Amino acid sequence: MIVTKASVSDFTVFKEAWSEKVNRTFFGDKIYNGQNFLTDMNNKFNSEMLTPVKAIKGTPDVLKKFDKAVNDLYSKAVSKIRQPIEALFSWIIEKSDIQKASKVRSTKGLNLHIYGRLAATFITLIFNS
Repeated sequence: MIVTKASVSDFTVFKEAWSEKVNRTFFGDKIYNGQNFLTDMNNKFNSEMLTPVKAIKGTPDVLKKFDKAVNDLYSKAVSKIRQPIEALFSWIIEKSDIQKASKVRSTKGLNLHIYGRLAATFITLIFNS
């Protein structure tokens, strides 16, 4: 788990922490699509990032229609894998209120807040199920 400022982009964190993992498949959202960095990562580390297809501005309608079925199927497959992960994150945010850390003033306090909220959420889940 990596904790960063909210202003740090997901792509930056990915590049710094995960991009050199060997023989991996990552599933990302459209922000990762079309990055030259990902081609290099695939060539160097045999790891790839699968993302839903992002429409390219200026593509003629004929080409859009020609590729639509394949792109829709591929995007649906990638999204189907990402959906449970996104649902878990949403559930954690909803149950733990983990994003409300306005009174935290130090890194130690932030870690206590994060891990305390996660522990309390999962303990509640265990005893209330």
